[in-house]
Amino acid sequence: MINWLDEAKKKQPELLKELQQLIQIPSVLDEEHTSSSQPFGPEPLKALEWILKKGQDAGMIVKNVDNMAGHIEMGEGDELLGILGHVDVVPAGKGWTYPPFEGHIENNRLYGRGTIDDKGPTMAAWMAMKMVKEAGIPLNKRVRLIIGTDEESGFRCVKRYFEKEEMPHIAFAPDADFPIINAEKGIATLRFTTTKLEQEEQLQSFQSGTRTNMVPDLATAVIHINHASIEKEFEQFTKQHKLQGSIKINENEIFLTIKGKSAHAMEPNDGVNAGIYLAEFLKDIVTTSGSKAYVEFVSSSFFNDSRGQVLALNYHDEISGETTLNAGILTFDPKIGGTIDVSIRYSVSYNFDKYLTKCQTALRKNIISVDVISNSSPHYIEESDELIQSLSRVYERQTGEKATLLSIGGGTYARVLKKGVAFGMLFPGEKDVAHQVDEFVDIQNLTKAVAIYADAICELASKKS
Repeated sequence: MINWLDEAKKKQPELLKELQQLIQIPSVLDEEHTSSSQPFGPEPLKALEWILKKGQDAGMIVKNVDNMAGHIEMGEGDELLGILGHVDVVPAGKGWTYPPFEGHIENNRLYGRGTIDDKGPTMAAWMAMKMVKEAGIPLNKRVRLIIGTDEESGFRCVKRYFEKEEMPHIAFAPDADFPIINAEKGIATLRFTTTKLEQEEQLQSFQSGTRTNMVPDLATAVIHINHASIEKEFEQFTKQHKLQGSIKINENEIFLTIKGKSAHAMEPNDGVNAGIYLAEFLKDIVTTSGSKAYVEFVSSSFFNDSRGQVLALNYHDEISGETTLNAGILTFDPKIGGTIDVSIRYSVSYNFDKYLTKCQTALRKNIISVDVISNSSPHYIEESDELIQSLSRVYERQTGEKATLLSIGGGTYARVLKKGVAFGMLFPGEKDVAHQVDEFVDIQNLTKAVAIYADAICELASKKS
C-alpha cells in the first residue's frame, strides 16, 4: 500500500514552486478590461491557462471552456469523479506584511492572496492527481480537476461550464475545511435602498466596500456641515472603538476615513466593518433627512448585530447554525440616495420567502425598500451517503482523527453539484485567514492535504481488487 504522505513530501519542493508561480498571477476580477475573449479580465484567464498548461505538460486531457473554466482529466470509465477548485481571488487590500502576489515563505508558511482560498487547495488536488497517475494506479472512473475563474464573484464560470460539460457523478471541492462539509448555507445578496432626500444634503458621499463577500476594511465620507467640535468627537470615537481614522476639514467640507479589518462574509464578527462604524459616528452628526435616514438605518440595523435581529431575518438550526448578515457594499449619493448590499448566509432549513416578507414588513415604517439581487439555495448531503462514508474513511486513515461533519456559511462549488461536498483543506484548529490581510497556507498541512486528496482519488475512482 502506498504511503501517500511520504510521496507528497517528495513532491513538496515542486508543489511550493508551482503554487508561488500561481500566486504571482493577480487573478482578481477586472470588470474594466473584460471582453468576449477574457470574460473576467486578463489575469483570471492567465491563471486558468497557466494551470491547464501544467495538465497538458503532464500528458493529461485538458479543455478550456470559453475562457471561463476548464478541466484536466485522467483515467478511463463511464463515470466521472470531479474535483472543483478555482484560481480567481478577492482583491488583496492594503496592510500586508509581505507582498500579496509574491508567494513569500516564512516560518513554514507561504503567504499570498489565494494561498488558502483557493489556489493552495487547488494545487494540492492537482499534485495529488499527478502522484496517482505517476504511481500507475488503475482507475475505473475518469478523474477531472475542474477549474473556475469567477468563484468569488458569482459562479458564472461553472454555470457556463456545466451548460457545455457533463456533471460529475460524485465530486468534492477542496475549498473549505476538513474533515467534511456536508451542509452549506444559502447565500443571497439583499439590497437595501433609502431614497428620502432633501435638496441640500449634508452627506455628500459615503463609500465602503467593493464585494459583498468581504467585510469592508475602509470607509470614507464627505459631509458639508458646520460642527465646531467634530474633530474632538471623531478622535474620541475612534479611540473608544480602537479604530484608525482620519479627518480633514476644508472650510465647511469635512473628509472622514475609518479603517477596519477585512474578513470573510460568512462570519462578519471576524472582521471590523469600517462602513458600519462610520455610519455609527455620523448618526449623531448629520441632520438633513436623507443623510440621517441612511446612516441611522446602517447603524441601527448592523452595528453590533450581524445576525439580522433588527431586520427580522434572524434564525438558526441545529444543522447549520445561525444566519449571518454582512453589509459588504455601502454607498450614498445625494442625487440618488443610498444603498447597502448585504450578503446573507442563511441556515439549511431557513424559509427564505417567509423571513424576507417579515423583513419587508419591518422596514415599512422606515420607508426603506429591500430587493433580492441574487439567491443560491442551501446545499446538504445526508451523512449516510456513500460519498460521505468514503471520504470519512480516507480522512480517518490519513489523520487518525474522527471525520466529523461540518456546516459552513461560505459557498463552494459543491452547491452546484448533483452530489458533492466540500472536503478541506483547512484543518481543525487552524485559523481561517481567507479574504484577510496576510493570508497564508501552512506548508506542512498543504503537504498533508496532497496525501489526503491522492488517497481520496484512489478510494473513489480506483479499481478494487
